[in-house]
Order: sequence, then structure tokens, then C-alpha cells
Amino acid sequence: MKVGTETLLKSNGYNLKGFSIDDIGDDHISTGLETPMKKGAFDMSDTEKKERIAHLFSEIMDVMGLDLTDDSLRGTPNRVAKMYIEEIFSGLDPKNKPKVALFDNKYQYNQMLVEKNITFYSNCEHHFVPIIGKAHVAYISSGKVIGLSKLNRIVQYFAKRPQVQERLTNQIATELKQILNTEDVAVIIDAKHLCVSSRGIKDETSATVTSYYGGVFNTPDKIVELQNYINN
Repeated sequence: MKVGTETLLKSNGYNLKGFSIDDIGDDHISTGLETPMKKGAFDMSDTEKKERIAHLFSEIMDVMGLDLTDDSLRGTPNRVAKMYIEEIFSGLDPKNKPKVALFDNKYQYNQMLVEKNITFYSNCEHHFVPIIGKAHVAYISSGKVIGLSKLNRIVQYFAKRPQVQERLTNQIATELKQILNTEDVAVIIDAKHLCVSSRGIKDETSATVTSYYGGVFNTPDKIVELQNYINN
């Protein structure tokens, strides 16, 4: 028996407050900081997952009326499966989490360190279309420092999964706080959502900005200082 999306949501404790899924549209139904994953999500090997996805995607293409015997389309299901598992959704698998080494802050640099304009590509979990943006990450050392490239890798790891921007912002910040053992972390994300620009309202000019300010960053002076770093 097929179960509708609204029935599933209600059975999991979500209160739609009288609205239907169509009424809610693109609005977020919050599920928390962690990316929603089912039990046993990693019981299947990557090879098995790719085989399964390729089979299912070929069915989608067939339903849409595409000719899978065409030379251009024949390999598409396998290409999509490989892309999903090895590339754009690789951040779902904990084994792909970047390994981060910390170093003593021997330079005694005690001001904010800002890595700005980290380009990332993610995907909206509501429509599986791209989110394209830049992340700005800052922290103040509590005695340890992290390699600059690792900041980029942490952003990419959490971006490479179906996402909402608010969750992505907080996941990056939470990870950095744990690694660096400090609350003095800030994350700002400025992104364009293709679910807004290429479908639905089709607004090509708007962008979405989210932020996390922790510790000393959660003060007016530090926010202004960080904004000056980013905008210069």
C-alpha cells in the first residue's frame, strides 16, 4: 500500500497545522541539526548503491519517455549513480569526512582568522536541484590552529549532501567548534538556490544569507569586524 507524504509526516510527529504539502510548498519542515538518515543507511556497499540507483534512474528516464537505447542516453543511469555516490552526495557517508590535524598556535596569533569566499555546490533536499554559494568561515584560536585547506574541506563535506542552508551553516559551525575546542567560531553563507531561480517563483536575482556567530563573535563589534574582513 502506498503511503502519502502527508501521512508519513504526521506519523512521525509533524504537525502540519491544517496545511497540506502543496500549501507548505518550499517552506522548511525542520528536522534538526543532523541530516535525516534512516537506520541501516550504510549497510549497502557503494557498489550496490550505484547499481540500485542506476536501475531506478533508468526507470525514471523510461517513464519520461526517453529512449535508453540511444547512444547519448545509454550510459546516463550509471553516470548519475556514480555522480550521486562519489561526488555530489558523498558527504552523506561518514567515511568521507575529512581527517583534521591540529597544530600548536606557535605564532601566538590571537585575532580572528577568516577564510572567505569558499565556493561550494550543494543540493536542495526539497527538489534535488543545486544550491551554489560561498561560505565565509572564521575562528579565534584557543591554542590550536587548523590547516587552511581543512576549512574548505569541512565546508565541502557538509555541502555534498541534500541540504537546507540553515542546517548547512550550523553543521559547519558545530564541527569547527568541536575540532578547535572553542565557541569562538563564525560561519556566513551566501547562496543562490536553483529551486527558487529555475522553477517555482523563478526569481533569478535573489540570494539567501545565513549566519552563525559563536562566543566572542556574537557581539556587535566582532560582527562588524568580521563583515569588514569579508567585504574588503
